[in-house]
Amino acid sequence: MAELIQYSVALADLSASVGAQASLSADGFAAITAPINGSRLPGATEVAFVVPAAAGDVGAVQSEWRRRGSAALTLSPDQKSAGEHYFPVLARSLTGAAPSAADLTGTPDVVEALGEARDAGGVTTSSTYVAGDSGDRFFVMAAAVVASAPVAEVGAFRGWVTMTFRGRDFLGPAVGIIGGDQVSVRFVDTSGEVPVTVARWKPDVRLDGAMESWTVDFPAPVDQWRLVVLPTVGLLPATEAWLAPGAAAIGSVITVLLAALTATVVTSRDRALRRVDEATADLRDDILQREAVEQQLRRREEELVGFAGVVAHDLRSPLSNVVGYAEMIGLVDDDNLTSKQQGYLGKVRTSAGRMQELIDDLLAYATADNTTLRISEIDMVELVESIVAERRVSAPDATIDCEPLPSVQGDPSQIRQVLDNLIGNAIKYTPENQAATITITAADDAADPDLCRIDVADRGIGIPESQLAEVFNAFTRAEGSEHYPGTGLGLAIVQRIVERHNGTVGVTQNTGGGTRFWFTLPKTTASVRVPKNEPEEDL
Repeated sequence: MAELIQYSVALADLSASVGAQASLSADGFAAITAPINGSRLPGATEVAFVVPAAAGDVGAVQSEWRRRGSAALTLSPDQKSAGEHYFPVLARSLTGAAPSAADLTGTPDVVEALGEARDAGGVTTSSTYVAGDSGDRFFVMAAAVVASAPVAEVGAFRGWVTMTFRGRDFLGPAVGIIGGDQVSVRFVDTSGEVPVTVARWKPDVRLDGAMESWTVDFPAPVDQWRLVVLPTVGLLPATEAWLAPGAAAIGSVITVLLAALTATVVTSRDRALRRVDEATADLRDDILQREAVEQQLRRREEELVGFAGVVAHDLRSPLSNVVGYAEMIGLVDDDNLTSKQQGYLGKVRTSAGRMQELIDDLLAYATADNTTLRISEIDMVELVESIVAERRVSAPDATIDCEPLPSVQGDPSQIRQVLDNLIGNAIKYTPENQAATITITAADDAADPDLCRIDVADRGIGIPESQLAEVFNAFTRAEGSEHYPGTGLGLAIVQRIVERHNGTVGVTQNTGGGTRFWFTLPKTTASVRVPKNEPEEDL
């Protein structure tokens, strides 16, 4: 599943990047898709930008995209269809073959996936189909492209980014690396009347007829796929003396890669900010040109955040292998390890946990700006009570008081992340041998009566006055928090989410000690609810 997530994330990132172009050209598409290759996404054969065209508009569409740089583009509509046609007007082959501009209308499975992507959003996948004389089965993953620039076109549908895959190469060596010589694996498409094998991994080891196969239906890339695992005679576990030092070496390599990624994000962001200052000083007398430069820099920073998210996803797979091997060593070979080796194994697990936390925070930070908001009415009392119930599992002694809270407008999952980060920080940054004390209140915003201000106050270690303005910067740790776990991204994620909801966020020192974080959100017409008067242990 970790491998499969990479395909969807890569396509979603491409869709967002294409949607951010005010006027997409052939050169721009080539630059955006340059990082995509068959080594990173095994089985991918082509990535394309597809646009719809009515029967009478094919000539105009062809002329427009020739003007945008696709000079050799020739569109030939499928004569069997009198309705809408679907043409890849920009394409890049990942195998060296010439990209195709054929009308996709003749492939019903692909057309159905395009329709689902346009109607429901997100990434959709077609059923498999046979293409060409080779008999190979292919399928297509599609993501709708929605404009995010210029401002006048924000939200407009522009087409689809599609990625075509050859089934027998799908996932490449990943299945073999995971399965080794212990199992034979088949991916089966069950959407038709007769199940069809799409991809297969078979080691040079005899199958074990004494053990039963394992079959499971799974939701990605399409919900009609089934995984069939057949055991081999190599499935029974065996002691491997090299596993402990091998896992430690892999963990060290990934730590170095993650450190390099973090340094790249920080230094690149600093360089971008310096360029903004220089451009502002030089172009003070020309407002229109200044706005153009600032818009370009913001776009580059968004591309940098997208790059961080893609790289962080690419680190998940090797990290999963490290965790898996460490767990296997602990379960299978623990009795054969010396105390020194067990200590090394514990360090691997701890380091992997810290890396997983940083990767999760990097992904949350990278996607906080472009995740589609699903705005609805949020019952803040119910939301806070569910968060408090989860937090009490790890902090049963914490005292959390919640005053009457109003309903607000926002994306429930993202607002939950904001409150969970603030409450979690209040619990975490509490001195040792002291129970956390947290108070959650709400009031009308003084500057805008249509906004509600929510405060989360604690009695923790506090933040120095000189650093209050900096704590929302990425990778910033306040003085005194060095001995507490954390990545320095939690408050940066909070700020991005609140600002996307047209709110503001801030922090002050709490009267009597500790910190008071606050943020604003749009109110609803619903009446204020009072938290349930339940015993503390049942919150």
